Amino acid sequence: MTAISKKLLHWSVAAAASALLISCAEPTTNRDMVADDPAACRDNALAVQILGSGGPIADDHRGGAGNIVWVDGKARIMVDAGPGSFIRYGEAGVDFKDHDAILLTHFHGDHVGGLPGILNSGSFAKRTEPLLIAGPEGSTSFPSTSEFLGALVGKDGALRYLSSYLDNNPALPMLTIRDIETSRDDMQTVLRKDGLETDAIAVKHLEVPSLSYVVRIKGKRLLFSGDQSFLSETFEKATGNGQPDIMIMHNAISMADGQPRGLHRDGASIGEAAQKAGTKKLVLSHHMQRALNDREAIMGSIRQSYNGPIEFADDLSCFPVIE
Repeated sequence: MTAISKKLLHWSVAAAASALLISCAEPTTNRDMVADDPAACRDNALAVQILGSGGPIADDHRGGAGNIVWVDGKARIMVDAGPGSFIRYGEAGVDFKDHDAILLTHFHGDHVGGLPGILNSGSFAKRTEPLLIAGPEGSTSFPSTSEFLGALVGKDGALRYLSSYLDNNPALPMLTIRDIETSRDDMQTVLRKDGLETDAIAVKHLEVPSLSYVVRIKGKRLLFSGDQSFLSETFEKATGNGQPDIMIMHNAISMADGQPRGLHRDGASIGEAAQKAGTKKLVLSHHMQRALNDREAIMGSIRQSYNGPIEFADDLSCFPVIE
């Protein structure tokens, strides 16, 4: 081996070692929380699994917003069903028969674009029990939950071959649809079933009728913020010192000037909401590249108010609450 070859070999080994050290020094975030077996999340007594951790732009591997609440091996609650959640749904081992409810926060495509595939898959599940699908009421620009599902699987809908979901035909389980008011400033009851309690809170997302959800089970509290801005005073009032074990919050905008703060909270506002709620763990999801690229500034802004643990979710990340 020549002297030059030896030097090249030495530099290659050194570079590889440096890269390894840098990678090991990274905080536990993103894909570090995805188990070798994504379906293993259901082995926890209570856990939240992120099906889709992305936003509205197809610019990386992430699916659109979607979350599962696992209780004793069953996916009892699904919150949102964005594009790509259909694939993650299967990878996570979710069974359509186990759902008590599918909860929709609002009708932007990155939150509901995967629902047609999930309902289509569910038509093969041999489920007989009715299924609750709850979401916001409508407006002049957005459909209500009942209008959305009617346009999707109604007798004149785009997927009318699935209309048995709505016409009381025993071929498919009946969908029980709930349109939840978005003008109220109190917590609204959505579901009470077998020890599981779910409530909705209206939030501000510009002019989009939008909701957040609180899920209580086994003495624990899970808070799904949905998409919301700093104008969501009702949310802060309703969740104040509720001490959720996990708060799932969007990470959609940077700290730069000119960001759409009427749509989403920035890091400073996220920290304030987490602190006011007494959040035990903050999980950031619904990532957009503009926010991921400004991570240091966002973390610094959150830390101005909130000092608890923070995790950056990836698709299929699992967050056990009770193991």
